[in-house]
Amino acid sequence: MANAGPEQVLDGLRRQARKLVADLDGPVRRVRLRSGEALLEVEWHDPVPPPRTDADPAASPVGPAAQAAPATDRATVRSPVVGTFYRAPEPGAMPFVAVGDLVRPGQVIGIVEAMKLMNEVTAGQAGRVAEVLVEDGKPVEYDQPLIALDPVTGRDA
Repeated sequence: MANAGPEQVLDGLRRQARKLVADLDGPVRRVRLRSGEALLEVEWHDPVPPPRTDADPAASPVGPAAQAAPATDRATVRSPVVGTFYRAPEPGAMPFVAVGDLVRPGQVIGIVEAMKLMNEVTAGQAGRVAEVLVEDGKPVEYDQPLIALDPVTGRDA
């Protein structure tokens, strides 16, 4: 690639980054590549974080839209990265989950696109979808609540 133009180098780096992310274990939070003096950084998320309950919404690091609400007994599925949230695998397809659906740990509930990479968002625990907190195609911040889950009762399991 010594004679390649900047666009070709960038395309090559993108392809290699996609392959790298696909081959890595666990959800990748960030990939940083540099061409001059070669640099590659990969940052992982911690394993599925425990459900959070913010006692004081004003102290929450997330924006006002995210503070709008899941009840304290509800768990939330949060965005693993900054990007664009999609509820379905492709335009026009059925959403991964809808209000009222039961989800199990590890089930895909949506996708967040970041730097042209599609990051699956999975539920960390079982529950019933109580509310979809972000509209399809809207930008999201890291750790922003996307889906509110009501606890699963004995009759639901």
